[in-house]
Amino acid sequence: MSRAPDPRSKLASGDSIFTVMTRLTAEHGAINLSQGFPDFDCDPALVDAVAARMREGHNQYVAMAGVPELREALAAKIRHLYGRRYDPETEITVTSGATEALFSTILALVHSGDEVIVFEPVYDSYVPAIQLAGGTPVFVPLGARDYRIDWDDVRRAIGPKTRLLVLNSPHNPSGTILDWQDLQQLRQVLAGTDAYAVSDEVYEHIVFDGARHESLARDPDVSSRAVVISSFGKTYSTTGWKVGYAAAPAALTAEIRRVHQWVTYAVNGAVQLAYADVVRRDPECREVAAFYERKRNLFLGLLAGSKLVPLPCRGTFFQLMDYSRVTSEPDHAFAERLIAECGVAAIPLSPFLYTAEAGTTIRFCFAKRDETLEAAAGRLRRL
Repeated sequence: MSRAPDPRSKLASGDSIFTVMTRLTAEHGAINLSQGFPDFDCDPALVDAVAARMREGHNQYVAMAGVPELREALAAKIRHLYGRRYDPETEITVTSGATEALFSTILALVHSGDEVIVFEPVYDSYVPAIQLAGGTPVFVPLGARDYRIDWDDVRRAIGPKTRLLVLNSPHNPSGTILDWQDLQQLRQVLAGTDAYAVSDEVYEHIVFDGARHESLARDPDVSSRAVVISSFGKTYSTTGWKVGYAAAPAALTAEIRRVHQWVTYAVNGAVQLAYADVVRRDPECREVAAFYERKRNLFLGLLAGSKLVPLPCRGTFFQLMDYSRVTSEPDHAFAERLIAECGVAAIPLSPFLYTAEAGTTIRFCFAKRDETLEAAAGRLRRL
């Protein structure tokens, strides 16, 4: 038999850090504060709503761009919260999670040889999507410890080949948020270029301490050349349902849909209709922020006085911790030892980095039941 041909992988990366840490967590029976999903269920009423839509017969393909009811509900929500009018027919597309929205957007807009600015720590799906599109990622490190954007660094990074800037607020993994001044800086940066902005805003409703989420949809100049991406999984504790959306001017949306139709075509219609109902009822989702702010405060309180030092967290359901009082070993090694010896799983920062130094920082997810956080903190206090 002849030798099988070399598949010639397009990506150098192997298993994601989430796959690796989930496997180690299972092997050691550790408490999982690594991967970003709740260990509690969603509202039973939402499950009932999906089941009711299925019983009504919504079990076949739906419109490629998303069911009209959900796109209309999203257009009303975005207008209410951020003042931007998106046409639900031509400017909003429902996707198989925010990851697919990001992938379809990047694949649609980035051509071979284009450059894409990303900010590191950078969420792990951005760079592979850029590389598969034939683009080159250009890394702009966020500020040490505060993880803020230095806009002078951005101006130095932009060149004639710059096609996109990919932003993420609230930011995973750091928990920082963009403020109004950041939006004004972004407007100035874009004004002198032919570049677009793509904004990952899946944690838009999980912002703490009275802060306001500054969506790119809020600024008319920025939103005229931006794709705003969000999803429902983080807001409604339904990460496994994988439904997201992209809102963008009609010309950009047309390009995104050209890719989306070949990636997944259509998303589960019964789930879309159930989400449409909850979005119409409560577009602001204020209880979600209060719920996770309490979780953050509980987790920090439980670890007060320990050797782990928290960094500021203004959004998401992630908390970065500096472990330099425990050890100076590399973050990947420390995270693996934490699972094996302490029985708690976290995510090292280094997989989110390409050019910057990781230092002694790891990420914990506090989207967990109180008893889970209490049990994990009890183990971590023994470090």
